[in-house]
Amino acid sequence: MSSKLQTAMEGLISVFHSYSEKEGDKYKLSKPELKNLLQGELAELLMASKDPTVVDKIMTDLDENQDGQVDFQEFVVLVAALTVACNEFFIDYDRAYKKGN
Repeated sequence: MSSKLQTAMEGLISVFHSYSEKEGDKYKLSKPELKNLLQGELAELLMASKDPTVVDKIMTDLDENQDGQVDFQEFVVLVAALTVACNEFFIDYDRAYKKGN
């Protein structure tokens, strides 16, 4: 039986490849594949942005080697940054809630 962390890692790999295999290099996300992944997996965060160029900005930020695609390592940077931001949000929310009580 896998640990929670191992299951999460397997999930990240599975999600990435379920979108990267659609066109071109099956080990990288093209811009349309990245957009589909963001819309399919992170729709609430994407909608909260209200910036119509958010996918372009994410693509530019993630594409470290500037090949026009996002590989798995670049994708993990996005997931890590979003996870840290969510954790900070919940810590701040918890502190504010405890102050109010």
